[in-house]
Order: sequence, then C-alpha cells, then structure tokens
Amino acid sequence: MAVCARLCGVGQSRRCRRRQRQNQQGQGSDSDMDEEEEERIVGQKQAEVGCSCTEHTGPPHPQSLADLPPELLVEIFSLLPGTALPNVALVCKKFKQMLNTETIWRRRCMEEFGMRDDLRKMEVGGVCSRDLYVKLLHPYRHILGLWQPDIGPYGGLLNVVVDGLFIIGWMYLPPHDPRVEDPMRRRPLFRIHLWESQKATVECMYGHKGPHKGDIQTVKKDEFSTKCNQTDYHRMPGGRQEEFRTWLEEEWGRTLEEIFHEHMQELILMKFIYTSQYDNCLTYRRIYLPPVMPSDLLQPGLFKGTYGSHGLEIVMLSFHETSARATKLTGDPNVPAGQLTLDVDLSRPVVLPDLEQQRNIEELSRLVLGVHEEVQREAEQQAKGTSATGRSAAEAGCGGASAEEGMEPFVLPLGVMARNEVYPRTCRESFYGTGLIAGHGFTSPERTPGLFVLFDQDRFGFIWLELKSFSLYSRLTDHLAHAHAPNMERFEAMLRNMQSWTS
Repeated sequence: MAVCARLCGVGQSRRCRRRQRQNQQGQGSDSDMDEEEEERIVGQKQAEVGCSCTEHTGPPHPQSLADLPPELLVEIFSLLPGTALPNVALVCKKFKQMLNTETIWRRRCMEEFGMRDDLRKMEVGGVCSRDLYVKLLHPYRHILGLWQPDIGPYGGLLNVVVDGLFIIGWMYLPPHDPRVEDPMRRRPLFRIHLWESQKATVECMYGHKGPHKGDIQTVKKDEFSTKCNQTDYHRMPGGRQEEFRTWLEEEWGRTLEEIFHEHMQELILMKFIYTSQYDNCLTYRRIYLPPVMPSDLLQPGLFKGTYGSHGLEIVMLSFHETSARATKLTGDPNVPAGQLTLDVDLSRPVVLPDLEQQRNIEELSRLVLGVHEEVQREAEQQAKGTSATGRSAAEAGCGGASAEEGMEPFVLPLGVMARNEVYPRTCRESFYGTGLIAGHGFTSPERTPGLFVLFDQDRFGFIWLELKSFSLYSRLTDHLAHAHAPNMERFEAMLRNMQSWTS
C-alpha cells in the first residue's frame, strides 16, 4: 500500500516514515519491508511506465481550482446554488469576473425557479439573468407559495408564483355556485417586475384601472403584508353601487335581482362590506399542502365544497392516523376560515343499505346515530379511566387499499337538500364523521354527526343529518409549486395556528 501511495505522489516521504518508526518503537510489523528494498521496487515501477519525478513532458496538472479551463469553471459554478455564488466571487478577481457569465445565472433561474423560454424574451428586452436572479427572484423567494389572507372569517387562498417575467400573487376564487366541478378562477392582486428600472417594482393589481404603485413588507417569518399606494385606482365612477354590482358579478356570476333568497342577499351584502375594507392593505400567513402517506384513503389536498347559502368554499383535506380532517381555507360568518369543518373517523365505516332504504332519512339517521352513541360511550369510559373498545384503522379495514374495492350504488335520502343535484350515483366507501356548525359570529359551535361518502379519488360528500343538507366536494387540480409541508410536524403546527387565528 505504501508503494502504491508513493507511486501516485501522495504517500509518506522516507523521513516521515522514519519518524513514524521511531515513535512506534516496539510496535512495528514484520510486514514492513526494508527501506532499500522498497526504493528498488519504486525505481523499477517508474522505469516501466517511463515516468520521471524530475521531468514532465505533458501538459501541467492544475494545482488549484483557479487553474481549470474557464468553460469547466463555468460548468462548476452553474451547479452551485445561487446563494453560494456571492461567496465564490470573494475568492479572487478571476472568479468574480467569471460570475458575470450569463450561462451561470440563466441555469440558476431555470433550476431554482422553473423559468424556461421567458429568459430569452427577457434578455431581448435588456434585462440579464443575473439581475433577474439577484434583484427579483432571490429577494422575493420567501413569498413564493401558498398563503391565507387575513380577511376576518372569510379567509382566502393566495398563490404567489414566478409567472413569466413577473412574480404574481394570484387570489384563487371558487367557481360560481353551485358548479363545484368547474375549474378555479384566478384574480391577480399584485405583481413584481424589473421592466421599468434596475430595481424590483411592486404594483397593486386590484381595481379596474390597471396596475399602480404598491408595496410589500415582510412582517416576520412566514408572514408578509401588501399595501396599495394609490387606492383611488380601486374606485369606480358610479360609486359604491357600481362597485358592488361589479363585485357581485365577479363573485357570484349573477346580479342581485337574480338572487331571490333574502337571507342569501344579506350574506352577500355583508361580505362585500366587510371585504372591501381590506382593499388597500392585507396580511398573509403561509400555509402548506398536507404530506402524502401511502396509507391515505385518497390523496390529500385542496377541495371546493358547497355550503348552502354561503356558496362554494375551499377546504384542505388531510389524514391523521385513523381520521380524515377538512379544514376551511375560506369561510363564512357562521364557521370562519381556519376551522375544522369535517372530522371523519376512518375506523368506523358505515355499510349503506340498499337503494330503497338509502332514500329513507330515518334509516340513515339510525345507522349514523348508532355509531355516534357508541363514540360517546367510549369517550365517557376514557374520561373515567376505563378501557375503551375503539378499533384501530387496521381492524376497521380502512386505508389506501380499501379505496380500490368495488363501487356501491348511492342516492341521497328524500328531504336532504343539495345545492348541486348532479352528484355521483355510486360510491366506494362511507364513514361516520362530524361536521362543525355554529350561529352567526361563530356562536355556540358544536360538532354534529353525519356521513362521509367517498365517491372517487377526486370527489367526496358529507350528509349533515341535523341540517338535512348535503355538501359535495371536488378536488382543486391546479399545480401549486413551493407549497408542500417539510414534514408532518410543521403541517400540524400550521393547522393549530390557523384555528387560533379565527377562534
């Protein structure tokens, strides 16, 4: 081994080995060869390969990173994260000059922020990739992802993305009630770009007069605020009445005259008055998509759901051992955003009767309330310190594999109201669960029993027995980048914080 090391020029010298022998007196090995014999072997090997320790006829070997060819250095630097490149520039003048190479920064924009063809258009417009990264993408990288605006009980869903040559904050709006399976609608709230100056420009997109001056402030970690500096751009010539009619058309897809239900008219007017107070300044808190586990009944994520007179709302479905939970991202004056709207016990499946009995609300109530009473008894036993008889998810047969079982016929009981009469007529499974109901202003909240019905991987429903109402939920299929939770602990901490915001 020592001979091989010395042939490569990286082994110990004779003086180092002699010193090592002196320091290890009495501990030498019989395998250590004689020093003169070792030198003879080394000389023979060098003669065979025709190499010389004193002469070198080939190209010189690089002694440091700076001796590498420029094209190789560019390739190496382009593989480093953008946050490390400023430190590389401090090494020497050569490295600093090489970091002006457009190829390096173009690759960082592509790999870290997903930019592709837009970079070519940007360079034609006179903005280089380095300026784009250093002045726009890197400084504002912390606001990319999903956010919930602080709009009282109504909440919302904001997705901040790199969109073309801009960073844009898109507010996601549910489809017009009751078309729950239609795609989501989007409305830009702000954008950031480099077009008109050599520094990032923030513009407010709210209103109908085009982009205007705005500002973004980072309040603290996982929180930021936007401010409009020209709120006159939000006003309309016809005053508040014209603004309300325009908002109603965008929000509900209809006029006030087309909404005959008086209670619904009151709820709509209340929402307009409340939300219009936030048109000049908003605070956002980061939210994450739930982690995906192999045992999940279906893929967790965001869903649109029907909520009676309140219209369509957005919920987040997540799985926690033997339970499935739906948390509101948008809410209403009764049950605000951030609250746990559905809590489903996956260890308590409900076997549906035949179609004729499914149409009987009393029969369905008997099945669900029977499970509800069992749950209450077990809770009382646990409170008294006695053993409970609850079943685990494995004993109940729930989990991802069960979703592959055959489809069963399904029909809503007579007397149960549904905003959307077009709902699936077959289902995979159903489980006992509870839904959160409350009075106006989130007064007297209580969990009421109901039936969770899994239709397929993209749709589920919930029958609210006490309200005699049915909610249909459909998956939000938009691609949401920079949104997945780092781990389950961070996600569950976020859910707890969301509930505290509106409690």
